[in-house]
Amino acid sequence: MAQRRINARDIIMEIENEAPEAWLRVERLTSVTVNPGENEETAETTDFESGGSYEQEIMQRGASMELEGLMLKDDLTGALPPGRARVEAMAGEDAVGSDSLTRVRFRHPIDPNWKIWTCTVTLGEQGGGNNDKTSWSATITKSGKSETEPVETEGAGA
Repeated sequence: MAQRRINARDIIMEIENEAPEAWLRVERLTSVTVNPGENEETAETTDFESGGSYEQEIMQRGASMELEGLMLKDDLTGALPPGRARVEAMAGEDAVGSDSLTRVRFRHPIDPNWKIWTCTVTLGEQGGGNNDKTSWSATITKSGKSETEPVETEGAGA
């Protein structure tokens, strides 16, 4: 079986729209970084029988994802692209408690399944220097267990 290096830029990132099972592509990203160990918690289990070796067990799993890009807005309306607008809506000040939860899904083109997270969204810093374009970023923090779903092939269900 041939092994292939995977281009980071090819990741497909989508956020669930207000209607369940409707997904919006998060557009024009320049970086996506998944941290599968974020929010992991451990308990030390070392005791006198450990023979001087440290022991631990993982008590909590977590994960997060950093999205980065350049700020994009419509020249005439100032509107964000639909996927980015949904990210910002889910990070808005009214999105608290259970209203702060949404879902994202992501994969590389070679993957047969989407990885799906229930998550919260936090916007990052925006700005730049004298000769920079304005940055845009968001942190996606997983809440609960990951799910998977097969990628539908083109024309499926038609």
